[in-house]
Amino acid sequence: FYDEIGTPLLSDIRVDYSEDNVEQVTQNFFPNYFNGSEIIIAGKLINHTSDSLHVEVTASNSKKYILLKKDVAIDLPSRNDIRGVPGLEDGRGDNNYIERAWSYLTIKELLNSRLKSDDNQEKDYLMEKAKSMALAYNFVTPFTVLKMKEAGLHSEPPQEEFISPSTDGIGEKLQSLQGHKAPPGMREKQPCGGKKNLFTIADGDPHFVIDFPSSKLSVCFNIDGEPGDILRLVSDHKESGVTVNGQLIGAPAPPNGHKKHRTYFSTITILSNKPERSYLEITPKRIILDDGERLLLSCGRSAAVRSSSLEVSISANSNVTVTIRDTISFVILIHHYKKPAPYQRNHLGFYISNSKGLSSDSHGLLGQFLNHEVKLLQESLNTTHLQVGQNQTEALNPKPTNTLSVKGRLVPVVWKQRRIYNGQKEVDCWFAKNNADKLIDGNYKDYLASHPFDTGTSFGTINSL
Repeated sequence: FYDEIGTPLLSDIRVDYSEDNVEQVTQNFFPNYFNGSEIIIAGKLINHTSDSLHVEVTASNSKKYILLKKDVAIDLPSRNDIRGVPGLEDGRGDNNYIERAWSYLTIKELLNSRLKSDDNQEKDYLMEKAKSMALAYNFVTPFTVLKMKEAGLHSEPPQEEFISPSTDGIGEKLQSLQGHKAPPGMREKQPCGGKKNLFTIADGDPHFVIDFPSSKLSVCFNIDGEPGDILRLVSDHKESGVTVNGQLIGAPAPPNGHKKHRTYFSTITILSNKPERSYLEITPKRIILDDGERLLLSCGRSAAVRSSSLEVSISANSNVTVTIRDTISFVILIHHYKKPAPYQRNHLGFYISNSKGLSSDSHGLLGQFLNHEVKLLQESLNTTHLQVGQNQTEALNPKPTNTLSVKGRLVPVVWKQRRIYNGQKEVDCWFAKNNADKLIDGNYKDYLASHPFDTGTSFGTINSL
């Protein structure tokens, strides 16, 4: 017994169903869940034609708030026959095991409610209701008698001595289900204030797109790395304490392509050391969260986990939103292929949706552009330069004569389109060739991390969290 209660895992566990789909649900709130214990809930389906049931589970421990969502498939009645009549005469009750489990739990709750009540009239009502259900479903209670038959003879033992049922683990029975209401403290995802970089991304092969709102420009580039390379996307360990690294996986190039192979992000690692150490390791299948305690989450289930400085929200098989101290937000898209071609791999896309909390000294392949602007220059026939705006770019001749001015460097660019959000959206951008030569500080090999948890404190240096 001590081995079980000595390992508490969760507290305040609540299981909710859609109000219009269920009725007569037994206890759905439990104060504690221990290692080795179990939670059983039974109820009746209202909609017999539905093929799934939406379930939401909320719980917490000393540091986290957890929300899990799942659509549970409902068996066809022919495969899960629970329509047998109550009672056990002639063995007909054998098919009614789920309904009997529901009645057993309900009787137990009625008896515990009677013990807690100070109203004599209510006590009598609860006793009669429990007794009626016990007789209907053939359960022995302190208010019923068991009759035994054997070889035509029967004995009638005296009524059992009343023993107070234990209330341990019963908790509070909530009288109404909340359906899909957000649990206390959870808020709907709204765009955060501050600097918004909705198109500052690294996705696909990988394709990088940097949005410069004040210049009305989007700039893009590719990094032709090697499988196994770990690219530092955001490096702000010294100031905000945040680092983001992405590890590449390889795939054969498409037929007649100019590349020797393709690369995609197979793992995104997000590290933070302020105000306390934590990290996230995200793959297309699972997420590891470690902020002093290790938590493993599946990308196939919607869930939300919140600690004092970190919030992770999972939309099943779609995306993961990571919010740090309410001032930094990253969105990781999960790309799954049902029937992948040889040159396709399940992979991740990385999007910066709020960079307010990142410092002006941020670096990395994406981070270095969050606090800088670029200018687009066009060479005229007499080689003079003319600054242009976004509304003029469509009329420009898309040849390498177009040039970007970045931190005093001149970068030849061409006009291209990039598909983002898993190919659902096209972005027009100025493309810098040759692994973003002159566009980024140094060259792309300066952004290779030694391992997924490398938190280089400044450009070209290496450290570990």
